[in-house]
Amino acid sequence: MKIFVTGAAGFVGSYVAESLLNDGHEVVGFDNYNDYYDVRLKEARSARLEGRDGFTMVRGDLADFQPLTSIFQQHKPDRVCHLAAQAGVRYSIENPAAYQQSNLEGHLNILEACRHSDVDRLVYASSSSVYGGNKKVPFSEDDPVDHPVSLYAATKKANELMSHTYTHLYGLQTVGLRFFTVYGPWGRPDMAYWLFTEAMLKGESIKVFNHGKMERDFTYIDDIVAGVKASLFADGLDPYEIFNLGNNKPENLMDFIKTLAGALGVEPKMEMLPMQAGDVPITFADISKAQEKLGYQPTTSMAEGLNRFVVWYKEFFKA
Repeated sequence: MKIFVTGAAGFVGSYVAESLLNDGHEVVGFDNYNDYYDVRLKEARSARLEGRDGFTMVRGDLADFQPLTSIFQQHKPDRVCHLAAQAGVRYSIENPAAYQQSNLEGHLNILEACRHSDVDRLVYASSSSVYGGNKKVPFSEDDPVDHPVSLYAATKKANELMSHTYTHLYGLQTVGLRFFTVYGPWGRPDMAYWLFTEAMLKGESIKVFNHGKMERDFTYIDDIVAGVKASLFADGLDPYEIFNLGNNKPENLMDFIKTLAGALGVEPKMEMLPMQAGDVPITFADISKAQEKLGYQPTTSMAEGLNRFVVWYKEFFKA
């Protein structure tokens, strides 16, 4: 198939594009290479894809509707994997307009482009953040998600609602994926594990929020990619679907720090801080629906995933 992948220079998007190419699909990548974090990392990710048979990278912005529709008309993708978004819970508190443009306008424009180009399935990234401060764990797709605690989460919930509308009105099959704390090589420098690594290697203290009383369902990138690809190609899916893609095993933040420090061979210095605005104490994915309908089964342990990240990190920055 020909797959249109937005955010193809991003963390998850670059992995998905690479895996699809490895499977013999044609991939049209799309990214705006914004400067939310160091653009050189995005360039390095996309450099691994450039020049490969069946790959085309287009630079553009999802908020620019006419150029986007022209790309759809030119390439005529069979399916769309929409992974581009303005990321970051904390950044959304300081820069709300970036989320309105990228996550709301951008998502609507993708829906419109799919509708007018006869795309038969749209897979898009939602987020575990839509669960807000839910007290019931593990989080199930059937749980109410009407109380987001960050603007980022609100935009992701809005994406699910918009997608439902387009499925209902126009018959576009949409599959939303609620990712749970994705980590691994080539990841995002704004995420905790990267910030911790950077600080620990410099001998600096790391900021530990809620005094370490946090649990996260850390999910390794390879497991996420397997779930994304299953969502693109699985048979028997309903017209409108939402799936949790997590590890189904929340890890205590202090254990996570200890494991990362062990992989780095350092003793961490910690600055214990209160909970940050927009944050939640626990994320925990019920993945039974994804297991049943997608055959999704994460296999990478936290220790293994962090070891792989540390090896990559040291090699990348030495290079």
